[in-house]
This record gives sequence, structure tokens and C-alpha cells, in this order.
Amino acid sequence: MSTSLDQLKATGTVVVSDSGDFASIAKYKPQDATTNPSLILAASKKTEYAQLMDDAIAYGKKQGGDIDSQVEHALDRLLVEFGREILKIVPGKVSTEVDARFSFDTNASVEKALHIIDLYKQEGVEKERVLIKIASTWEGIKAAEILQRDHGINCNLTLMFSQTQAIAAAEANAYLISPFVGRILDWFKAANKKEYSKEEDPGVASVKSIFNYYKKFGYKTIVMGASFRSTGEITELAGCDYLTISPNLLEDLSNSSEAVPKKLDASQASSLDISKKSYINDEALFRFDFNEDQMAVEKLREGISKFAADAITLKGILKEKLSS
Repeated sequence: MSTSLDQLKATGTVVVSDSGDFASIAKYKPQDATTNPSLILAASKKTEYAQLMDDAIAYGKKQGGDIDSQVEHALDRLLVEFGREILKIVPGKVSTEVDARFSFDTNASVEKALHIIDLYKQEGVEKERVLIKIASTWEGIKAAEILQRDHGINCNLTLMFSQTQAIAAAEANAYLISPFVGRILDWFKAANKKEYSKEEDPGVASVKSIFNYYKKFGYKTIVMGASFRSTGEITELAGCDYLTISPNLLEDLSNSSEAVPKKLDASQASSLDISKKSYINDEALFRFDFNEDQMAVEKLREGISKFAADAITLKGILKEKLSS
């Protein structure tokens, strides 16, 4: 029997590697790859990636300015260095994240995204192979709307925990969204002091709800489940557009022959009884509806803070190297 990973791919789900580690990405032959500051931070500490760090440092120094300016340049270049190398392995796209500090600043997010795309272009990588990752705040969603509409730059709206965020992202014509399955589960386990089976997993339920909403109302935005805690969460979403999976869970799926039947089917969504909502140009309604979801509010805050903290740690490493 074929592996569970092969069966998952056979349901129509595009498998994406959630990693900054080139060796693990190459091993499982994913279509795309996603990165974030936490993954880049972990990978950058490995000796095999020292050359990428050295190249970023050299670039930062070359740009001149004070030390903080050099650090900013070096960090942007490091993200692009990793992305460029990943694109030598995957046939599709790589996601590169805008600094989480800009999560509540539309203009700064757009400017940083354009700069990242320009850096990729300097390295011979066209924008069609890059997804700009932005947190799914109101400001982030608006930044994605501008980038998609005015610049033809595809965006991955990340740190997504609610239907409210998903609806606004689809209306902004975002290329792709990343609802965080495992982090939703984490919150409910802590809040309710209970364990959940894969069939009742609230993170899985959230992605299914978003998937069915998009398919019923004809949105083209890709749904990519992310942040998994177990293979059970993954197999319960077989048939989802994309799933981005960490190397350890890809390994588990490749070593398993457990059956993976299709669980999500776009053709069945049209018959579902789902009400349509809209947040176009209605920031107040978006903020109110989002505010009513305690889990989403808390996990978005936590996620932005964690990514920002890891970016600061990464900048500290770069600053030390630039100063030496």
C-alpha cells in the first residue's frame, strides 16, 4: 500500500514543507515551502547555513548607515537568501514573512513587501515564485489587498484563527491563507482542560468551516492548513487545497500506510446551509466580530509577539556579527 503521505497528495491536497531546513525540504518533495522568523532563526544557528549568514552580513555592511540600518538590511537579505535556496529545491513558491512589527501598519507592510520582492528580483527570482506572508490583522489584510491589486504580488495571510479573518482575506483577493490548526487546539485544550480526538479537533473544524465557505461562495483564495500537532489533524483535512507540514510530521506520514480518505470536497460545499457575510470597507464590523472570538484575539496577539521576538533575536545575532 502507498504511504499516507502519497495518499494525502492523491486526494488533491498540495503538500507544502513548513521548514527552513533545506535537507528536510528536499527529502519529502513538496510543491512549495513556507518560512517564518522562528524557522529561519532555528535554521540560521546550524553550521551548514553559515555561508548564508555571512552573505547577509556582507550585504548589510555594503549598504552602509548606522549599525541598526545595517542589521535591517542584513535581515531582509537573510530571509531572501533562505528563500532563494529553497526555490532551488521546490518547483513552486516560497513564503517570506514581513516583519511582525508592521502587523498594524498597512503602509509599512506594503513598503517592506515591495523591498523583499525587489531583493528577490536582484537575485534572479521573479515575484511569481514568492508569497509575501503578512499577519491577518485588519491592516495586514488591507496591505495584502494593495499588493495583490496594485502590484500583482501574491500574499499569504498568516496567523489566521477565525472565520472573520478568512472572509476579509477572501474579499481582499489574497492568494492564500494559513489558518493555524494546532494553535487553535492548544487554546481550547488549555481553556477547557480536556483532550480532543481528531474528529472533534476545534482547529480542524475551523479549517473545514473556512474551506466550505470559500467553496460555496466561489472564492479563489487558497486554503492552506498550518501549525499541526499530529498526523490525525492532517489526515482529517485530506482534500484541503494545501497543507503546510513540519518535517517530523512529514516523516510520520511517509512511514505510515494508514488509509487517508478524502475528507474535504469542494463539490459538496454548494449544498451546505451557510450564511454569507461581508467586511469590505467595514473595519468596525470586522473588529467587532473578531473581538467576539476570544481564542482568535489571544492567539493572534501571541503569534505576532512570538514572531516579533524571534525576529529581534535574529537581529541580535546579526548585530553581533556586524559589530565584530
